[in-house]
Amino acid sequence: MKNLYLIAFLDLKESLRAKWFLVYSLVFGGLIALFFIAGVTESQVMGFSGLSRLLLMYIQITIIILPIFILITTVRSISGDRDNHILEYMLSFPISLKEYYWGKIIGRFITVYLPVLLAMIIAIIFGVIKGASIPWSIFFLYTGLLFALSSSFLGIAFFISSFVKSSEVALGIAFFVWILLLAFIDIALISIMMSNRLDEELIIFIALINPMEIFRVSAISLFDPELTVMGPVAFYILDTIKQSTFIFISIAYPILLGLGFAFMGFRIFKKKDLV
Repeated sequence: MKNLYLIAFLDLKESLRAKWFLVYSLVFGGLIALFFIAGVTESQVMGFSGLSRLLLMYIQITIIILPIFILITTVRSISGDRDNHILEYMLSFPISLKEYYWGKIIGRFITVYLPVLLAMIIAIIFGVIKGASIPWSIFFLYTGLLFALSSSFLGIAFFISSFVKSSEVALGIAFFVWILLLAFIDIALISIMMSNRLDEELIIFIALINPMEIFRVSAISLFDPELTVMGPVAFYILDTIKQSTFIFISIAYPILLGLGFAFMGFRIFKKKDLV
């Protein structure tokens, strides 16, 4: 266990020194600052006002930005160590493959999740200073949703990194995965439904196995329990699943998905040539 934490600390320390982490932190922190400067908390749109509207806008932007940031910065975690011969050097010490792999995951998860969480905490602090009402239930549910979304894409990124030797190929695959999942939020599904006349239940099922889509629907349902802003999709979801059950699934499913990909990546990592 000691080696596991040492690897996690080493990866965390290395990430904090990297320029991408500074950009990553500035993006999410800058979004919150920009929203306050623009007066988002002082306006009202479609019944959303104050910190509730700010958090809603923040989450909608996070759906797009967070997955690609996690994929691009994490997918080179193992493949990059191979390219730089760091992996061979690290394994020359009395460190097992299990400690190295899961230590990297723990360290990288802290790196990718911490800036997102801190940005939301900063929003709450500014809200308190301005005297705005704090939607604590939404805040805690959003932290859980962001935790789940980060877990799912971190697992996918380590799965890709475990079998790809070249960092360039890993980046290409990561970008393709992001584009594919992003397209299946709306555009691709609508095209499939219109061209093939598939059953609506099948289309919605395909949409909801996408961690980005289930995150989006769950986040919107916290503000709009009837999902009126989502159109016909809302009727099927509301008739099939209670909101509380759907929120639970929205947190549990991405976490299990991420763990599943992480374990598959570890199996591949153990069996293939390490250098």
